Amino acid sequence: MFCLDLIRVAPVLRVHVDSGVIGVLLSDWLLLTVNQDLRCHRSEQTEPADIRFSAMSVKWEDVLKDENLIKNIEELAKDSALLHGVLMRTKETPNSPEVVSYAPFTLFPTPVPTALFQQALAVQTHFNRLVDRVSQNPGFLEETLASTIKVDNFTARLFNIYKQVQHEHHPQSIVLGLNRSDYMLDHSPDGGTSLKQIEINTIAASFGGLASRTPDVHRHILKVANLPQECSNVLDNNPAAGLARGLAKAWELYGSERAVVMFLVENVQRNIYDHRYVENELWKRNIPVIRRQFEDVCRTGSLDESKRLFVDGREVAIVYFRNGYMPQNYTSEKSWEARLMMERSLAVKCPDISTHLAGTKKVQQELARPGVLERFFPDEPQTVAQIRATFAGLYTLDMGEEGDKTVAMALANPDQYVLKPQREGGGNNIYGNEICEVLENLKNSTERMAYILMDKIQPVPVQNYLLRPGAPLRLNSCLSELGAFGAYVRKGKDMVFNECVGHLLRTKSSEHADGGVAAGVAVLDNPLLV
Repeated sequence: MFCLDLIRVAPVLRVHVDSGVIGVLLSDWLLLTVNQDLRCHRSEQTEPADIRFSAMSVKWEDVLKDENLIKNIEELAKDSALLHGVLMRTKETPNSPEVVSYAPFTLFPTPVPTALFQQALAVQTHFNRLVDRVSQNPGFLEETLASTIKVDNFTARLFNIYKQVQHEHHPQSIVLGLNRSDYMLDHSPDGGTSLKQIEINTIAASFGGLASRTPDVHRHILKVANLPQECSNVLDNNPAAGLARGLAKAWELYGSERAVVMFLVENVQRNIYDHRYVENELWKRNIPVIRRQFEDVCRTGSLDESKRLFVDGREVAIVYFRNGYMPQNYTSEKSWEARLMMERSLAVKCPDISTHLAGTKKVQQELARPGVLERFFPDEPQTVAQIRATFAGLYTLDMGEEGDKTVAMALANPDQYVLKPQREGGGNNIYGNEICEVLENLKNSTERMAYILMDKIQPVPVQNYLLRPGAPLRLNSCLSELGAFGAYVRKGKDMVFNECVGHLLRTKSSEHADGGVAAGVAVLDNPLLV
């Protein structure tokens, strides 16, 4: 018998699983139905509420091991992804709409405990407010990033733009944030499972569009696999519409019907359809959209005497950055000049430069210090507790006794930690013996201040199939990352829009330490709530 015990442990809901069966097969988590004759309620008492699940008549391991069924479902799944618009351009022709393929995804949805899923969504509006308040606190940003900008040139360039804009004073009082907070489920030695934040992405948070299309794909697969009852456990999800609502609200506040929303995009656009779903939601509202690159802004961009931004002769109400989060996005000094022009302009920036900096790893580490969250929520202890409950251990590598202690801790047990640089885009983190190699070289150097150290989250692997164009299908031991999308708009001091607008699940083989969907490591997935 498979048992889950849910107990309330201030304020985290921890999920306990019989150690004898956990993580062996997806069957251990998936396609389990509550015995109606047993107690099934959330308990506020200290003793665990006994919630028992019995296997369905169709054994999940039989589904996973039925080669003929899997082969048939594989073809159908790919066709279903194409039918529902889960699309990417190909590696060979990344800028051509003539040839497209399905975006990589899992054959089956992945089980996620309902309580932890709900926790991630419930805390998102608090993270929206936290990011916004951090971005409005120049003293905190300057103090926190002082060590980082000495050794990290990219963060220093961003910070220089921030200081220049601060000196000139903000011409625009409208602030728009579209972010995504990412988590993994940490399995502790005592058998508990808790939600732990990996990072919060404040710029170019992706896959809100494609995540809006994948639930129908997985529900169709479950029906074909003769598991229709599980379809209701794959929730509807439309972050594209929610992100567009935030953009639309900011556009309305800008106050010019002829002004456009400009997507600032990369030169290579394999993931264009993820953008297009958000674009189409804006067009439905008769909000005009253009797509431009840094080079276009360099060549045709200008500010008038009121600091209104014009690109190709069109007034820009919103600059939506889907580019500009990595050093390689800035191919020349002209790119940096374009970023500065946009930041100085009256256009609403998503994100503005201060919100971009609020999403750095160093800020994340500083927010985890005791007492820091209270600075931003002085009269909201419950908000502080809900946010702090998601934090993993985060440690400074600044010069001094505290940083030295972090170095020693990492060198003694490198498999317990992740070394993180101030970079976005996936594939940048350092693990295991490589941590020792890096820190042995940098332990007495200020260069170590470009990194932070984080506890390595220990998720329980499940088995699933990963569908990738051109790759053979095989059963993988997999790890998943859950994201919650947030959107907020502030006008002056008033928060006029603040929502959690959807979710994202990405899954990868456990043999890969790091990397996202765009990097070709992870694939799109859906939570199957259990």
